[in-house]
Amino acid sequence: MKKWLYRDLPSWLLIVPSLLFFVVFHWQPIVSGFVLSFFETKGYNAVRFNGLQNYIDVISNSVFQQTLVNTFMYVIWSLIIGFLVPIVVAIMINEMANLQAFFKFSVYFPGMVPGVAAALLWTFMFDPGPGGLLNMLLAKLGLPMSQWLQNSHLTIPLIIVTMTWRSFGGTVILYLASLQGVNHELYEAAAIDGAGIRKRVRHITIPQISPIIGILLILQIIGVFQVLYEPLTMTEGGPNNSSMSLMLTSYHYAFRYFEAGRSLAVGVITFLILAVLTAVYFRIDKRANAD
Repeated sequence: MKKWLYRDLPSWLLIVPSLLFFVVFHWQPIVSGFVLSFFETKGYNAVRFNGLQNYIDVISNSVFQQTLVNTFMYVIWSLIIGFLVPIVVAIMINEMANLQAFFKFSVYFPGMVPGVAAALLWTFMFDPGPGGLLNMLLAKLGLPMSQWLQNSHLTIPLIIVTMTWRSFGGTVILYLASLQGVNHELYEAAAIDGAGIRKRVRHITIPQISPIIGILLILQIIGVFQVLYEPLTMTEGGPNNSSMSLMLTSYHYAFRYFEAGRSLAVGVITFLILAVLTAVYFRIDKRANAD
């Protein structure tokens, strides 16, 4: 035992700081938050245990019900607007013979912009007044101005456009790394058989990178479910709560109404929804691979 301990001691010394950091700053707040969600709170202090009352109060709130629908709409719009864009851009860059490095930097650059700064930039562009950048362009073209973010039917899609612009570059780089590992002999054989670019993408590229597509799909759903900066900065959940998200609701409970118990209840509900969706996906994926 001593020999084994002395042999692996350097490895343990390297692991312990990261392990302590992970426990203190990740698991401990998660566990404490889960426990506190079952207590009536005064500010951020637990007053007394009240069971599921926080959950009942949150779920029965009509704003929460609308927020839950909004969050699923965020996910749906992110899959429509933002899920295919990185795949298409990655395939286009991978097929380029020249300037690959330039386009890699170009697509990744928006990801270097802080989330709040990007949201403020797009808020200026979507300004509903005559000074808004997009409305100025519409005026130049002789078209009527739009309310943009003040239009409840456009709010979520426009926020998703903002999120896609900022975050798709990192996803493109991951897809490119996966595409570099595809055997080029498969493309050569398909070209000899007369397969065009569409058939090569459909029958070679997509199947070869399908594992990372599945992983990034789950990560995108998890990320969009936790959207906070964009609706907070651009609309504050309006108009008429049409852009409220679950994380923004949790933020309002915690820092606007100082109801920590209900805020944490929203967080736990979000976690459970994501856990169920992830489990369902992996079950479907396992059956598909088995077939």
